[in-house]
Amino acid sequence: MGAQKSIHAGKAKIDVNVDFTHKLCAALMLPSFRYSSDPLSLVIGSLCIKHPNLFGGSEKLDLSWNKGLNDSNVLIAYRRPRPEWLSQQSFVVQHSVTPEIGVHGSPIDNFSRSGSGGVNLCRYSVGIDLNEPASSHWNSTTSIKLEHIRPVDDVGRPISRDLEGFPVTCSGNYHDSMVVLKQESRYAKANERSFSQLSIQIEQGIPVLSKWLIFNRFKFVATRGVKLGPAFLLMSVTGGSCVGDMAPYQAFAIGGLGSVRGYGEGAVGSGRSCLVMNSELTFPLNKGLEGAVFLDSGTDLCSGHHVPGNPALRQGKPGSGIGLGYGLRVNSPVGQFQIDYAINAFQQKTVYFGISNVVS
Repeated sequence: MGAQKSIHAGKAKIDVNVDFTHKLCAALMLPSFRYSSDPLSLVIGSLCIKHPNLFGGSEKLDLSWNKGLNDSNVLIAYRRPRPEWLSQQSFVVQHSVTPEIGVHGSPIDNFSRSGSGGVNLCRYSVGIDLNEPASSHWNSTTSIKLEHIRPVDDVGRPISRDLEGFPVTCSGNYHDSMVVLKQESRYAKANERSFSQLSIQIEQGIPVLSKWLIFNRFKFVATRGVKLGPAFLLMSVTGGSCVGDMAPYQAFAIGGLGSVRGYGEGAVGSGRSCLVMNSELTFPLNKGLEGAVFLDSGTDLCSGHHVPGNPALRQGKPGSGIGLGYGLRVNSPVGQFQIDYAINAFQQKTVYFGISNVVS
């Protein structure tokens, strides 16, 4: 579906990836997106430039640009060498544009899809990442960043309210600013029969100025995989909560691929808290092909009305939901193709198509 190319320019390496997969995804199903007469709008791709020795002292510079159908992300990271027993520091500048379908999108077709809510986030951030030395099965990353978040409509004009007149920022203005201290710890352990993973994220908004957001946002993901003869059972639990100042875009969106399948993106709910449980059993059919059956469930823990403007209630989201289905996993040299057929609690069918684990 695409093309990849690596180019060496001196000591720098340039990776280019162009992919037409989303054109097929749109034809099959997937949440609706903004159609455009520009054929390039149906192309997704990435450009990555890496320099391992920028100033002759093993300084590393990474520049990446990723383009989706309705989103884009530019990341610049500069790393200076430090002894292995010290935290590895990275200076990071990032700009991204993402549609807020999960929070502001409206569920359609009995919650199997989500339409655009006309709200997109332009996010600028600059800060420092500190990667702590790994110890045993644990590793952690600490970052502190200045973030500037500006909502825009589908044509790029700044907005402070959604299509129904409710604020889309915490401040009520055209932008929110904040300093965020983030701590992420990860645990991983594996053997021939099973594996366990745990990720814990804590974000703290620091009130450098009186108008900046003060909040604490917590999220965890626990995953367990067990081999059962030729089959493999994968189970995961995701949960989180946010206290303090909050903008609607900080809500936990529940529903969609990677959450509760059978629903559109965010079609189950969007709340200050969430709890999502996934279980999937895969089994080999033949070489390179696996079958899968799965059961997903999620809830906003009755916290949707605590989100400013209560977008979940206005859009008629149920707040909890169950999805089940089956699918195929096709393993290939370029990654794993995934096709899922799911049905939600409203008996509405949904098909998901995607590619994961792509080799760069």
